[in-house]
Amino acid sequence: MYVKVLNSLKSFVASDDGVTAIEYGLIAALISVVIITSMSLVGNEVQTTFDTWTNAVHNAVESSQGGGS
Repeated sequence: MYVKVLNSLKSFVASDDGVTAIEYGLIAALISVVIITSMSLVGNEVQTTFDTWTNAVHNAVESSQGGGS
C-alpha cells in the first residue's frame, strides 16, 4: 500500500500537465489583454466616425426641412 501511494505521489510530482495548463492560461490572458487594448483603440476611432456621420445626417435632414437651430 505504501509503495502504491509513493509511486502515485512520484508520478504526480513528475507530471507536467499542470505546468502546461498554467502556460496556456498565461497565453490566453496575454491574448485577452491585447484584444481588449486593440478594441479600445479602434472603438474610439469608430465612435468618432459614427459621430461624424450622425452629425452629417442630422445637418442634412435639418437643411432639407428648411430649418435651422
